[in-house]
Amino acid sequence: MLLLLAGFGMIAMTVAVHTLGATLWLQYTGRRLRRLEREKKLPHLFTIIATTATVYLSLHLLEALLWAILFMRLPDQAGLGNLHEAFYFSMITFTTLGYGDVTLSREWYVLAGMEGMVGIIVFGLSTAMLFAIIQKSWKIKHPKSD
Repeated sequence: MLLLLAGFGMIAMTVAVHTLGATLWLQYTGRRLRRLEREKKLPHLFTIIATTATVYLSLHLLEALLWAILFMRLPDQAGLGNLHEAFYFSMITFTTLGYGDVTLSREWYVLAGMEGMVGIIVFGLSTAMLFAIIQKSWKIKHPKSD
């Protein structure tokens, strides 16, 4: 029961953190693009894409860190030695690489699967939002290419 509560709680927290961060960034970027459009200025596509990617990657790192903190709070630290190892394991799991060189204790294996599933979802959301921002920026910069 603790396993499922921890897993679903972390899934909810991960989605909430990602949604909040992405929404705030989209609002900021939308205001910025509308201002550029009103002022008849062209957006710098490189800057918009690079900063958006950096913001979303930072969100992913924060989310992986939250999972690592959970792993360290589990009984016997879920078989992980320290926060560094837990963060490494979490990043590898969140990105679904799954090297297998560091694993959780057997009774906590399901949490790794849950983290991997939510990682897939939030990376997909980031990709979709990045694409939307690129598309909007491109339309401002190249209005005749529709």
